[in-house]
Amino acid sequence: MFLHKHPYPPFIPKDATKLIVGTLPPPRFSTGMLKSGDVDFCYGSIDGQLWVILNRIFQLHLDFETTEKAIQQRKVFLEKHKIGICDMVESAYRAKIDASDIGMQQVTYRNLIGYLRKFPTVDTLLFTGGNSKNGPEYFFRKHLKEYGISLKLISTETPKIHEFSLDGRTIQTVSLTAPSGSANRAVGSNPQYKAMKQKNPNYTTIDFRVAQYTPFFMDKK
Repeated sequence: MFLHKHPYPPFIPKDATKLIVGTLPPPRFSTGMLKSGDVDFCYGSIDGQLWVILNRIFQLHLDFETTEKAIQQRKVFLEKHKIGICDMVESAYRAKIDASDIGMQQVTYRNLIGYLRKFPTVDTLLFTGGNSKNGPEYFFRKHLKEYGISLKLISTETPKIHEFSLDGRTIQTVSLTAPSGSANRAVGSNPQYKAMKQKNPNYTTIDFRVAQYTPFFMDKK
């Protein structure tokens, strides 16, 4: 069994209002065997799409390369827009060394409730995936049970929105379509995507995610 440990501590600006919440980066980020074009930071996989999406939303002109400059570009963006990253999983065992969520066993969670108490300005959690088994929302629900807290459904539309109360403050959760190639099948079956694709044959799964993510990542006025 391979012990897959999260290679990065949470990155949370002191005045963060939003937290991006996923599971674990691919194992190569823990073993140091990065691919060409990987960025040695959260969501830095060259195969991933989160930074591609944010690059388009905010017109960041990010570098996609294994350099310190690329890391700093992402940290500066997060600090400027008061966005933190705190994945749910601290470690997990894998029988097969791959990046699948479903392959995680004996999962150790991060104490996200503890971080929320430490950073009282956070009012939104942005899950990079839904409530399917071993997804970030799935793990967060299990974590909440430890505190006797449950999610209240606010919107059934994609992305689903929930909220919960913590120490008298209301925190919203948004279950975004996962920014990974493996989620493209789900995007392809989405009625909104199908409608847009019919109107514009050049419409892509990245375009769909950009449209979905934009209202939740943009700064609140």
